[in-house]
Amino acid sequence: MGETNIYVYLTPLALGFIVLEMFFSWYYRKGYISFQEAVANFGTALGNQTMNVLVAAGVYVIYGYLWENFRLYSIELNALTFIFLLLGVDFIFYWVHRWGHAVNIMWAAHSPHHSAEEMNFFVALRASVTQRLTSFLFFWPLTLIGFHPAHIYMMAGIHLFIAFLHHTEFIPKLWKPIEFVFTTPSHHRVHHGVNFRYLDKNFGEFLIVWDRLFGTFEEEEEKVVYGIYDHPKSWNPISINFHYYLVLLKLAVAAPNWWDKARIWFMPTGWRPRGLEAPPKLEITTTNQIKFRPTMFAMSKPYLAVQVIAGIVLMVGIISDLFNWSHAVKWFGAFLLWWQIVNWAGIMEAKNWLWISEVSRVSTTFAAFVLLAAPDGTNQIVIGGAVFAAACVIWTLAFFRPRASSLSFASFR
Repeated sequence: MGETNIYVYLTPLALGFIVLEMFFSWYYRKGYISFQEAVANFGTALGNQTMNVLVAAGVYVIYGYLWENFRLYSIELNALTFIFLLLGVDFIFYWVHRWGHAVNIMWAAHSPHHSAEEMNFFVALRASVTQRLTSFLFFWPLTLIGFHPAHIYMMAGIHLFIAFLHHTEFIPKLWKPIEFVFTTPSHHRVHHGVNFRYLDKNFGEFLIVWDRLFGTFEEEEEKVVYGIYDHPKSWNPISINFHYYLVLLKLAVAAPNWWDKARIWFMPTGWRPRGLEAPPKLEITTTNQIKFRPTMFAMSKPYLAVQVIAGIVLMVGIISDLFNWSHAVKWFGAFLLWWQIVNWAGIMEAKNWLWISEVSRVSTTFAAFVLLAAPDGTNQIVIGGAVFAAACVIWTLAFFRPRASSLSFASFR
């Protein structure tokens, strides 16, 4: 069941919309996008993409077994069944999404997406690795009905792209009939709000009618405040992805009662073990919100802008067959990509360890590049790679060592 990864097609579309939003945000001076959170969101997305090959393999094996042995019908994909499959994915996702806000361990998987404190297309990319790995635990009934696993995987990608388009402040409320039936950016801004009236509302991704039917709809009225109440306070993709798991683990360890240690993972969000009750939650508002904005190393922006492009190239090699990489090379590429995006966080948070890690990463990546591009080491591409790697090392040593954090290049910060 080898199918082309749908994300190979969707990724360029998403990047195109991101470029457009960046241009209009700059042109109209809206300030919807901050550099640090955008890079953190994009890095988290690149890391998440490395999971798609693994997810696809799991879908084809497990769903393939169900489809081969237990399907009721064999549904061919045409215009009508395409719509039915989209509606099926959307209905199941509504409940998975709702449970993701209602159960501690599912919120741990979903909360990385909500920890962004802005609303733009970069936020749409801030997805959770663990949610990506576990979301396909819930779409299996569609295989029993008769939809092919490859079609389900494709539709999940299309559904995710539809959701991507909701993450913007540029689009106001639309024509009322559209707002009544379909999920719009206005509805999804509410979903990301930490305003008390907006919490746990508007779970639909394609249709908002599920929220209207099941009592979870809320209209956008007051200004939306974005974020979560247990923010990771980090740009590190590992912290972003696993922060709330650590919160739950600390509570489980501290809980006096063994039954509470076990059940905290499956209790409603906000539940606390006996003896560890939390004080009343203070609402985050536009006046008291303090966004996470640490001081970066000087000269970080131009370096990170170039590294983002390099990260995109590496990610494309991992999720596609453009470079004819073997599975082993793709897995090693995924390791290098994660190392790269962790280092981006180190740059944006001016970490003391960053310069050693970045020099090591650039050296390791260049060595792998030489082995893949030209074993004899005489290729012009390798020479170009050497120049690029040397420039990265020189830049790192000049600006990213601990003493360099005090340099003042305000125009580049």
